[in-house]
Amino acid sequence: MDIHALHQVVHNSRDSRRAQALPKLSPAERDTLIKKYHPDHREAAYRPVAFGPNAGDLTVRELASVLEGDSPVPTELTLTPDYTVDVLVVGGGGAGCAAALHAHAEGAKVLLATKLRLADSNSVMAQGGMQIAVAPNDSPVQHFLDTLKGGHMKNDHDLLKTMVEEGPSIAKWLLELGVLFDRDPDGNLHVKKGGGSTKERLLTCSDYTGLEIMRVLKDEVLNQKIQLLEFAAAIELLSDEQGTCTGAVLQDLDNKRFVVVAAKAVILATGGIGRLHIQGFPTSNHYGATGDGLALAYRMGAPLVQIDTFQYHPSGGVYPEQLVGQLVTEGIRSEGGHLVNSKGERFVNELDTRDVVSSSIIRECEEGRGIRTATGRVGVWLDTPLLEAEQGEGTLDKHFPAMVRQYERYGVDIRKDPVLIYPTLHYQNGGVKIDSNSETSVKNLFVAGETSGGLHGRNRLMGNSLLDLMVFGKRSGLTAASRVKTASQGKLTLTHLQRFRAESKKHGVTSQVISPMVLPAYTRTQNT
Repeated sequence: MDIHALHQVVHNSRDSRRAQALPKLSPAERDTLIKKYHPDHREAAYRPVAFGPNAGDLTVRELASVLEGDSPVPTELTLTPDYTVDVLVVGGGGAGCAAALHAHAEGAKVLLATKLRLADSNSVMAQGGMQIAVAPNDSPVQHFLDTLKGGHMKNDHDLLKTMVEEGPSIAKWLLELGVLFDRDPDGNLHVKKGGGSTKERLLTCSDYTGLEIMRVLKDEVLNQKIQLLEFAAAIELLSDEQGTCTGAVLQDLDNKRFVVVAAKAVILATGGIGRLHIQGFPTSNHYGATGDGLALAYRMGAPLVQIDTFQYHPSGGVYPEQLVGQLVTEGIRSEGGHLVNSKGERFVNELDTRDVVSSSIIRECEEGRGIRTATGRVGVWLDTPLLEAEQGEGTLDKHFPAMVRQYERYGVDIRKDPVLIYPTLHYQNGGVKIDSNSETSVKNLFVAGETSGGLHGRNRLMGNSLLDLMVFGKRSGLTAASRVKTASQGKLTLTHLQRFRAESKKHGVTSQVISPMVLPAYTRTQNT
């Protein structure tokens, strides 16, 4: 049957769905569902890391290969610095910009290097909003508890306490910079409820929240005249004989030239891992999300945490083909949009945690209640026209203009037709282990944002990523700037890389993988 003809099933079932009572899953039922259907529990997709700080720990095969991969930098490289700064920030997304701005404000000489353009990042694509406890009936304590429950009680308590407590001050800082958060008619900040949260806590800018925040942060980086290198990928860190981080080697992507940066402190804010396409999943991530910071920190000896868990966003596009893997904002479900199988039935509480909703969608498709496209993809319906029917004509244009335009480009009117969705690889729950100031076990090496691990536990609540970026970008920048006031520039060596290569040889690792990947290898001839 033509996919457009199947839309009628969604329309015809609307009245019965309005009265449908969804049973609340018990904790045991939730765990059973996740263990049976969530991709994190597919044993064949995992293997132990062969050597290094996480030797023996299980992770997906794609990440294990990256961690064990060899550096593109020769150990005999001449390390005469092209730049000498106090703080090197690697990454031009939310965490990197926040870190650079706060370090610069404290008087540090900052260089921000990013492998694509400034603001080319996952941050700019965040649609759903930013969780901050600002409503009168909310509190950081409740935010803490919601996040802890959503993370299956595996969150780092110190990191989580820091994030929720500093949320209100982050909102104030962003407002002062000029971020245009949505407001109620009385002028107060408008808050929405997100999946897994007990209170309305999401600050939004329609469904352009990440774009609006990055518009402001990018302008501020440029206005503050922070030194910037674009199309400059970090491919190796530098250390002194004691193992302290002393800088990095970048590669100019235009001419492949190595660029040596001496820095008293380095902040890695390189984002996630989606473009490794773990288990063959499509991804919502931007083109540069290849897990660079994990490989760089790992070679320096920094341990990683929770590297066996990843987030698959429940609503990635399935049709049309041009939008496969791209996010359909969770805000649609927050506003009341239903998830519907091929029989016209709702099958999950749409505002449950992302791992539960994703597992439920995968279950429906694997058990034959999904909708198949002409290209062989399968998914379930998200009833977007329901919002127009329930809340009035123009609701989608007002609250989700980005999504309306995104689908209009390919001839789909989401005001009239539901959209087909399936989980997409979205977020790296684990990452480099940090303390509450974003510092790793390697002295003067800081990590902020998605590259770090521990904060979100085994499942991130929607809206916590943007707050994570701002809080730990800020803390890394402030701590690094304070540190460099009394620190001297350490010697530039590749001693840690020599040790890493020796350990690789000792363990008989013969991988031909060059790490970091820098850009996804979509063609066999690509040379990174």
